[in-house]
Amino acid sequence: MGILKQGAAAAAIGLVAISISTTAWAEFPDKPITLVVPFSAGGPSDKIARDLAEALRKPLAQTVVVDNTAGAGGTIGAARVARASPDGYTLLVHHIGISTAPALYKKLPYKTLEDFEYLGLINEAPSTLIGKPGLAASNFAGLRKWISANDGKVNLANAGVGSASHLCGLVLQATLQSKMVFVPYKGTAPAMTDLMGGQVDLMCEQATNAVPQIEAKKVKAFGVTSKQRMALPALAQVPTLAEAGLAGFEMSVWHGVYAPKGTPPAVLARLNAAIRAALKDPELIQREEALGVRIVTDARLEPAEHKKYVEGEMIRWARIIKDSGETAD
Repeated sequence: MGILKQGAAAAAIGLVAISISTTAWAEFPDKPITLVVPFSAGGPSDKIARDLAEALRKPLAQTVVVDNTAGAGGTIGAARVARASPDGYTLLVHHIGISTAPALYKKLPYKTLEDFEYLGLINEAPSTLIGKPGLAASNFAGLRKWISANDGKVNLANAGVGSASHLCGLVLQATLQSKMVFVPYKGTAPAMTDLMGGQVDLMCEQATNAVPQIEAKKVKAFGVTSKQRMALPALAQVPTLAEAGLAGFEMSVWHGVYAPKGTPPAVLARLNAAIRAALKDPELIQREEALGVRIVTDARLEPAEHKKYVEGEMIRWARIIKDSGETAD
């Protein structure tokens, strides 16, 4: 009889646990959720986060607010989320930089693979190699000759150390085997402004942010970093960098969503389900495709596969950054 009573007690405890988990699922979220973007407002990551926030409101039946916490290549905002209460109400939307920071910074205020819960990769966007309007070259072949003739003198703008534009520049410099002068800015907007004004020569920027300037003919487009040419009218005639002569050159800027380590499994499952639903929203898809962004639909939407992918990217970028000699501190 004692064994039967113990079994009944264990079953009762199990039912209580299931009940608590179900309640947590049903009640979450009961207040607004904050999406922390570790970069300045108006940049590519900010645009993507705001589109996602809008699409998340319906499946979560709750307000989703975007909060820009910029600085130190995205590490300040990431650290803020790592230290946040693990209740699902403070999330991080970060790009490829989350995988490169461990190689760029000697000391990080968080551990990339240990201090976050991975909620899924959400999109990928190619970058564009763009130049100032007065640049003499009219295509990539001409640009390559110009860079070679001005080795060590070409100014390549970026949105700050660790930014996607900085990382793309590292790959470009290594592939061309030509030394360039990296000019870091505090965000994409001031870098783009100086490029359009002719104060710097080149920039490797996400299509998300470059397309409007290309359409307005405020900058010159020399190539895209995608595997195939992009279908956008502004870029349809622009070759891939691989096609233009840089064999194997391919780079996408991806974004993922993260929660603080220790967030309850039921809450994580609720958030992942909401993200999946948001990524099927027709308006979100239309907005992203208009900017050349591809919504992720593969296994990387799964938290485990998302984490596995980031780990692989950390290994890949560690080699590139080590060879470049670049550091952020």
